Amino acid sequence: MSEVWILGGAGRTGRAIAAELRRKGIEPTLVGRDADRLAEVAGAGRTVVAGDVEAMAAEIRRQRPAVVVNTVGPFTRTAEPLVRACLPAGHYLDLANDLASFATTLGLGDQATAAGRTVVTGAGFGVAATESVVVKLCEGRGTPDRVRTAMIPSIALEGGVTGEALAGSLVEGLPGVEGGARYQGRRYRGGRLAPARLGADPVELTLPDGSTVVAAGMPLGELMAAQRASGAPDVVSASSEAPSSPVARAILPAATALLAIGPVREFARRRLAALTTKPKEQPREHSWGHAVVHWPDGVTREGWLRAGEAMSFTAAVAAEVARRLLAGEGRPGAHTPAALFGPSLAEACGGDYLIPDSPAGTRL
Repeated sequence: MSEVWILGGAGRTGRAIAAELRRKGIEPTLVGRDADRLAEVAGAGRTVVAGDVEAMAAEIRRQRPAVVVNTVGPFTRTAEPLVRACLPAGHYLDLANDLASFATTLGLGDQATAAGRTVVTGAGFGVAATESVVVKLCEGRGTPDRVRTAMIPSIALEGGVTGEALAGSLVEGLPGVEGGARYQGRRYRGGRLAPARLGADPVELTLPDGSTVVAAGMPLGELMAAQRASGAPDVVSASSEAPSSPVARAILPAATALLAIGPVREFARRRLAALTTKPKEQPREHSWGHAVVHWPDGVTREGWLRAGEAMSFTAAVAAEVARRLLAGEGRPGAHTPAALFGPSLAEACGGDYLIPDSPAGTRL
């Protein structure tokens, strides 16, 4: 039996993680609902057919794989039952990047510690890239008072139907945590989650390659990851994918407020799941993680992580975290990637840091 299972192994992300693991000499077991598709993707590799999360959890309890990689969203529904299924015998990691599932999964830290197992959430581009820069900038210094992160992904789209899992993650993943309304932005103030406007505080960033992007506030998993990694009481997370135009920012609060109405939310999820996208090449050569960190003594530092195509970097992070957990390099409890393995994790996945000598020019 393979010691690493990939849940959703026949999907694009699962296939990419499997390829990365094979390059590391690890043949994973692919888990999913479609036996024929799994067999086609796995080739001579092992597969486990499980039609839903409950069936996956049952197979995990029965067969006890050493490491489970969860690519099946929405993570607000899948993470907790799968973590609990893993804990008696194995480690768990997922690709979540929403505050709701982050809060739930990290909240299982005591159970993971008691079981002597490692749980990692956010093992993908957005969290790993931005958190790694924060950890890198904070090395050798005390606790900062302010942090701002930004993720700037460059994604190549295969095209096709969005699907239920991704649609559910997008619709249900918006905050769902304390500190404000259900479909409202978040930031940290005084060490606590506080309300913020979606798309708030847009900032034009000049990338190290000379191009520019606008990154605006979004309540994503990297917000919680950056706060936990740095200890800073005031933290903002931003994304180049966030709506940043004045018109979009004006409309967004009212539009997202409608999602609080159950039938509207279900309608939006179904429509989004059925949406078909066209294949698209990545818009720029590199993806970027960015952070600006400020300390009470007045020192401000800025840094970048340069990576390749964002989904490829995600696969590399997930595979490397799985390899390290399999090798016994984890630590009991619930963690985010760079907080557990340090900034060298991103470098092991093909990223490299650019830390300017001059003070940061981006406002916090």
